[in-house]
Amino acid sequence: MKRRYHYIGVAAVWAACGVTTIAHAAGDVAQGKIVYDRLCASCHGAGGAGDGPAGTALTPKPRNFKDAVAMKALTDDRIKQVTLKGGASVGLSPLMPPWEAALKPGEIDHLLVFIRSLSAGK
Repeated sequence: MKRRYHYIGVAAVWAACGVTTIAHAAGDVAQGKIVYDRLCASCHGAGGAGDGPAGTALTPKPRNFKDAVAMKALTDDRIKQVTLKGGASVGLSPLMPPWEAALKPGEIDHLLVFIRSLSAGK
């Protein structure tokens, strides 16, 4: 019975830190940056502010990953869905392409952790 309370306590701590899934904790920030630079930076910008060179011509503008309030409102599953299946899959801009075919196994978890790091502590 005590072990059950331990798990509930861990879940509460994770939630307070913004960790919404176990996959979120499993990613590697450095590996995520490599994936981000390859797939995302051209639109979302090197620092994640939505100001990448390819994104300047897009309407709507790419998401600003530095916006802590907006990012906190997004679940890890939502970020993964948009990344893997594209914006149109969740009613967002069809200009956000699906990256599922370009990602190797595990890369989505690394990417998620890196994206979350862009708004951490803000």
